[in-house]
Amino acid sequence: PHLLCVKNNTMAAMASISLPLPLRARLSILCCGNSGGGSMLHGFGRAFSSSSSSSSSASGSPTTMHAAINSAITHAMSEDPTTLVFGEDVAFGGVFRATTHLREKFGPRRAFNTPLSENGIVGFGIGVAIAGHRAIAEVQFADYIFTAMDQIVNEAAKCRYRSGAQFPAGGLTIRAPYGAVGHGGHYHSQSPEAYFCHTPGLRVVMPRNPHDAKGLLLASIRCDDPVIFLEPKALYRTAVSDNVPTEAYEVPLGKAEVVREGNDVTLVAWGAQVYVAEQAADALREERGATVEVVDLRSLLPWDAETVCQSVSKTGRLVVTHEAPITAGFGAEIVAEVTNACFTRLESPPERVCGMDTPFPLYGESLYVPTKLRVLEAMKRVLDF
Repeated sequence: PHLLCVKNNTMAAMASISLPLPLRARLSILCCGNSGGGSMLHGFGRAFSSSSSSSSSASGSPTTMHAAINSAITHAMSEDPTTLVFGEDVAFGGVFRATTHLREKFGPRRAFNTPLSENGIVGFGIGVAIAGHRAIAEVQFADYIFTAMDQIVNEAAKCRYRSGAQFPAGGLTIRAPYGAVGHGGHYHSQSPEAYFCHTPGLRVVMPRNPHDAKGLLLASIRCDDPVIFLEPKALYRTAVSDNVPTEAYEVPLGKAEVVREGNDVTLVAWGAQVYVAEQAADALREERGATVEVVDLRSLLPWDAETVCQSVSKTGRLVVTHEAPITAGFGAEIVAEVTNACFTRLESPPERVCGMDTPFPLYGESLYVPTKLRVLEAMKRVLDF
């Protein structure tokens, strides 16, 4: 049998969970240590209009992001009886209600709660994936994913490589809500994507609207690589799409989308920050008459450098914006690659508009996050250079 040793933060209670018989026969768990944790249910301090269009061959009714995520998980569990979903409060629907009714639909052996141990949740998910199942592990807040870094970076990302593809953990998808909500403070507001983009063997995905959330999550669950799926919690209920099909579909991983076309500046963002980028693009057109090409990366690892470079080759200018701190943020990777690939076509140095190099503040969040005005000023600078 496959053997999984969950280190440090443990899940002793997990051993008593009634798992599907094929999995119980193949997976042994050794546990040691103790863990603690906490959670907080947030409201939402910002409102975003999901007006950006994503290509779709079918229409659906108005759908929120948390409902689209629930739909994706429901499809995945319906089509594959070995798919499991688990995490803190998952059986009750989760603090953001993204797993509502899954326990009733699929039973307590496939949708269940776990102890408050992110390290144990991810370690258990790795064992499930190695055993040949599809594991959808929920980390209640991305801020707490750091206790699972060893399992993610040294185990999940490297299982295929170190075993010569005999024991891959490709069936693992780790969902986690990230980002600012208006009052989350430093333990419920962080954007940790850059940490994982530095890890070969992982995929990192960050949707901006319900349509993409459903299609990207289904693609992630079906993917044969472990995926970090970061969900902008500020958009769970404030982003609504009319074009979310009721049937299953995929949005391709690793492919960016040009949200709107323009000729003067390329503005790159992902997740909730795409809406800030669109607001800044509207403001620039009103003030200067300049048009902005807004690009939503959607996937950060791998990221679609071809689409971004094609856009910059047309506009000659680049601004990248994200909520995470500026130093060593993923925007730096984009700027480096674009500068190398498009150097002779750049009309000005690229700019980054990001979070500050401080802990995420509870007071003064509006000064920390990259706002529409900060993005607008950056685009004016690249135009005036």
